[in-house]
Amino acid sequence: RILLLGLDNAGKTTLLKQLASEDISHITPTQGFNIKSVQSQGFKLNVWDIGGQRKIRPYWRNYFENTDVLIYVIDSADRKRFEETGQELAELLDEEKLSGVPVLIFANKQDLLTAAPASEIAEGLNLHTIRDRVWQIQSCSALTGEGVQVSLKRKVGSANSRGI
Repeated sequence: RILLLGLDNAGKTTLLKQLASEDISHITPTQGFNIKSVQSQGFKLNVWDIGGQRKIRPYWRNYFENTDVLIYVIDSADRKRFEETGQELAELLDEEKLSGVPVLIFANKQDLLTAAPASEIAEGLNLHTIRDRVWQIQSCSALTGEGVQVSLKRKVGSANSRGI
């Protein structure tokens, strides 16, 4: 079970549809959640995409139980919200029910000229201080699909090798 979180407008649903090889031309903000089964490297992954609007975020904790991998999506071009997204991520990493759960951070919207590189985001969020779990940050564009499939395959393969 994969939990897909991030602020509103980060590109979570576009990313999920891209993973499921679905049409991404008509996407609306997620009110509540989407659940999709995605095939990857012979695995059937159940991905829970939870809306990221401020009023929905307190409900994220209802979905923490039995999470095998956390995918956190960041809008790399929305620098004004880096502090807010960093706070949300830090709170998730402190959650007892997510303790030790591997986290894959997608630095999304890399197709935009104003996007911050993944290395800059990693430094700004102090990701190097994460010691209690496996983590990775990956540049991607959910819109074009670049960087999406490759890192999911890596993450799924590494999670599976640890018996998850």
